[in-house]
Formats: sequence, structure tokens, C-alpha cells
Amino acid sequence: MRTIKLSSRLSIVAGFLPNQAYFVDVGSDHAYLPIAVCQSDKSAYAVAGELNRGPYQAAKQHVHTYGLTDRIEVVKGDGLSVITNQSIRQVVIAGMGGGLIRSILEQGYDRLNGVDRLILQPNVDSHYIRAWLNSKPFSLKEEVILEEDGHIYEVLVADRVEATQPLTPKQILFGPYLMQENHAVFQKKWKSEYRNKLRVINQMRLAKQLDERKLANLLQEVKWIEEVISHD
Repeated sequence: MRTIKLSSRLSIVAGFLPNQAYFVDVGSDHAYLPIAVCQSDKSAYAVAGELNRGPYQAAKQHVHTYGLTDRIEVVKGDGLSVITNQSIRQVVIAGMGGGLIRSILEQGYDRLNGVDRLILQPNVDSHYIRAWLNSKPFSLKEEVILEEDGHIYEVLVADRVEATQPLTPKQILFGPYLMQENHAVFQKKWKSEYRNKLRVINQMRLAKQLDERKLANLLQEVKWIEEVISHD
């Protein structure tokens, strides 16, 4: 049986799972991530959660085809409701917006009691996730930013801790580790965001009714962006 080859994005996500992982992949689609992990780690177990009927059936078929029905359970359900096994220790939510990932975590928070690691890959709006983590017993441990097929992605890894170190508003926006690393992709993302925010500010100032609070927030973000981007 051939080995599943993951995208760069999902390979990075998989790399943050420990050996002998017992994880749930929320919104698993065709279960490629659980299959790849269980192929490379013969002691790993996974739950592939999927809400929609088509991807759910495709995931079940793929798990069967790859002979992994003894180590991957495919469950049809919404968000973290697919966690019915107390052995789950890691949660993966990848390929969604940051706002949706935050909602999934919040709505299913009572299912996270035994979970010690969250691996979250938002396509956009990663600051929503950092803000959520800031009020929960999970602390950011690593962040990765990458570009693949013309899209910029971030991967956030948070572990359960006894005491958290609160993030500042600026760290929530940019990511403490990404800001410190200052990768070329980070620069590319925030230079683009800078141009977009300036355009929005100019449009707001032309409006008949000015939202003062929104404008103040945007001006603050622009100031922070100017502090972190390099000017060519």
C-alpha cells in the first residue's frame, strides 16, 4: 500500500504530534492526516471527525483501503463532539478560519479535559485563536508561518499548563514567536496587511458617518505593523 504524501502545511501539523499520539483530527475531510500519521507511527491512534456526509464516507473508505480501521476511528459529528474517547490527548483543527476554530474550541471546551496539546492551523484570523488561548489553561509553545500554493498559513501549537503567561494585544495580533523570528513570509504577510488597512482607513475617512472606535483600532494596528515590518 502506497504511503500518503501530505502537503507542506499538513506535514508541519503532523510534525507537532508526539510519538504514540492519540489524537482527533476535526474536519478530517478524507482522513489523509490520520492515515499518514498512523502509517509513519505504528503506535499512533486517531479519530477522524467529519460533519459532512460526503467527506465522512470518503474518510471511512480511505481508512478501510489503507487497512487502518483498527487504529483510526471515523466519526460523523460537529466539532469536538466527535471526542467520545477519554484516551484522546491531542486535538488537530486545520484548514479553517481562525474565528471558526475558536468557536469549535469554545463550544466543545468540556471535551478538552484530557487533552494536553492543541495543534491549530487557521487559514486566516489567527489572532482570534491566540485571544481564546489567552483566557484558557493552554499556552502557546510554537508557531510556524509558511507559504504554499500562493497562500500564507500559520500553525499554532499550545500545550496545557498550570499557569499561563498572558499575551499582550500586540502579541495576540502577530504571534509572539512569529514576531520574534521575523520570517520572510511573516514580512510578506504584514506588508500586504499594511496596505489593506491603509486602504480601509482612507475609505472610512470618506464615509459620512465615521466609526471612531473602529478607526482607532485600525490606526493602532497600523502603528504596530510599522514597528514590525522592514521598510525597503
